[in-house]
Amino acid sequence: MAKKFHQPTRMCVSCRSRHPQFELKRFKCEEGELSSYNKAGRSFYLCQSCLDEEKKLQKALMRQCRSGNKDKLMNKLKEIITDDRKS
Repeated sequence: MAKKFHQPTRMCVSCRSRHPQFELKRFKCEEGELSSYNKAGRSFYLCQSCLDEEKKLQKALMRQCRSGNKDKLMNKLKEIITDDRKS
């Protein structure tokens, strides 16, 4: 009989839906700067459907990063996502 391995479940900070951890993208904000998670500090997860909806995404990023510059956060997020797709 094959063993069933536990799949960690995490919540998207934008839509509050739960997904298996491998389906979500992980980010962190440090001093108002958005970056990919580098295994240090607190982080948050976003699902793919929320990454496609810019308005919901802006609100979630503003809440998580506590920064007033939403254009800067959105540009940085787009950079991170395109870099991940290239590698």
